[in-house]
Amino acid sequence: MIILFALISLVLLAAFYGVGIYNRLVKLKTLVAEAWSGIDVQLKKRYDLIPNLIETVKGYARHEKETFENVTKARSQAQNATTVEGQQAAENQLNKSLLNLFAVAEQYPELKANENFLSLQKELSSIEADIEKSRRYYNGTTRDYNILIDSFPSNIIAGMTNFSKAEFFEIDNQIEKQNPQVKF
Repeated sequence: MIILFALISLVLLAAFYGVGIYNRLVKLKTLVAEAWSGIDVQLKKRYDLIPNLIETVKGYARHEKETFENVTKARSQAQNATTVEGQQAAENQLNKSLLNLFAVAEQYPELKANENFLSLQKELSSIEADIEKSRRYYNGTTRDYNILIDSFPSNIIAGMTNFSKAEFFEIDNQIEKQNPQVKF
């Protein structure tokens, strides 16, 4: 009788542990999705700002048509990306295009002094900082989720219930990699 009671207790304990792991996996998967939506909101803000930035630069540098087309094309590809990996590649291309746009703007002193351009540039910088914060949160929740999926014995529950690892989101921001220039 004691052995039967011990076996039933062991089975119940294992079942409660499995349910606890499953609920934790669901919670972390939901947090990863929430974190991704935070990135998505910030990216949409940036996409909405880019046409205004292009129009402002166009007013001063009409003959830089190829640069404007590249930024518009990169923006469109980034908006239409459907996977984290695709979004990452598209964002890297968009960052390169924006870097070229700012290089064009550097050639026009009147543009650099334009209040509208300065305002847009400041707003873009603020949005980039928000994207970075959102990306850190997303990658942190993804890390916790992936660790739980890879750890024993939670990997057994994850495998039985078809939880799969999430991808990290890294943007190769060339502007961040440049050394700051101090001009006096």
